Amino acid sequence: MSMVNEGATHPRGEALYEELLFIHGMIRQSLDTVSVLVDQVTGGAPAEQIRASVDELASTSLLWRLRESCMQYCYFVHLHHNHEDTHWFPALRGVNPELHPVIDRLEADHRLVSEHLDAVETAARRVDDDEPSRADLADGLRRLAEHLTSHLDYEETNLGPTLRRIRSWSLDRR
Repeated sequence: MSMVNEGATHPRGEALYEELLFIHGMIRQSLDTVSVLVDQVTGGAPAEQIRASVDELASTSLLWRLRESCMQYCYFVHLHHNHEDTHWFPALRGVNPELHPVIDRLEADHRLVSEHLDAVETAARRVDDDEPSRADLADGLRRLAEHLTSHLDYEETNLGPTLRRIRSWSLDRR
């Protein structure tokens, strides 16, 4: 018996897709907030103000409440992508072999996003009142935001139709 409905969506698949959109929404919301930090960094705000903004995120944003700092945000995205690479993608390859090239691209994207995250983590550790450290952080955050937003859009567009038709999922808790 196929795990995927032919043509029609299924409540289980819709729930899986909504879960993906929820996580991606948290990531996007925090990327929007990070863009404010980029403006502060490039606008010459004192390092203390930048750190205070990061601390404020911990109390005002859902994702940032779950994660205590920029470093933890990077860790969260790493975890999310690791979960997709080790659990979701192998299961989706089994459900829909036509997704193989899409998943190959997404896995390659995950490696590139990981490099961007590592660069942001390094820059965040080094940020101070000097212009070069600010520019490094701002550039890293911009590259991360551009690539990650594109990646999330591609993933939702290309995996969504299959996810939404799933009746049973090999990762369901039994």
